[in-house]
Amino acid sequence: MTEAITVVIVDDHSIFRSGLRADLDETLAVVGEAASVDEAVEVIVETQPGVVLLDVHLPGGAGGGGAEVLRRAAPQCPGTRFLALSVSDSAEDVVGVIRAGARGYITKGSSGAEVSRAVHAVADGDAVFSPRLAGFVLDAFGTAAGEQAEASDELDRLSAREREVMRLIARGFAYKEVAAELFISVKTVETHVSSVLRKLQLSSRHELTAWALERRLL
Repeated sequence: MTEAITVVIVDDHSIFRSGLRADLDETLAVVGEAASVDEAVEVIVETQPGVVLLDVHLPGGAGGGGAEVLRRAAPQCPGTRFLALSVSDSAEDVVGVIRAGARGYITKGSSGAEVSRAVHAVADGDAVFSPRLAGFVLDAFGTAAGEQAEASDELDRLSAREREVMRLIARGFAYKEVAAELFISVKTVETHVSSVLRKLQLSSRHELTAWALERRLL
């Protein structure tokens, strides 16, 4: 017989925890429960479960809810995977907890069988989302990937030296400071800056700084 997957249920409503525990199938073994951020971190670190069923909104801690539990507990539990299970279906909640490290997000309208299947999928390394929530994640991470690809394409227009000059100028270095940092002449710095602005279709170092900040290059 396959060994049961150990589970910790984190939710601040005891009735929900009891009902969920009863609804999970026999292949899952609940080894702990928690109702707050601090309690959740303690229980998860102590039991090292295979999967944590994690509500997004929780009392305690620094107010970070399920995402805070992830940030504090996950580094101490390398073998544990986290599955968000919440009544909330807001894009902000979904994306926030996924960015923190959750492997999936399903709503509390899911049946016991659906939650059990999701736990197995997450334990196997898959990502699981309730159908209408998947679009939030695709939009958020697709956009991020697109922005990174765009920044990469734009940087490809610059030579290695031009990239070095661009980053220093964008950080507020004066031309003389850039020259000293890179062991080149001020005239060479000016030439590189003109080339960078032309290639990126910018008109000033202030626009260059804004461009670099938007693409998180600083």
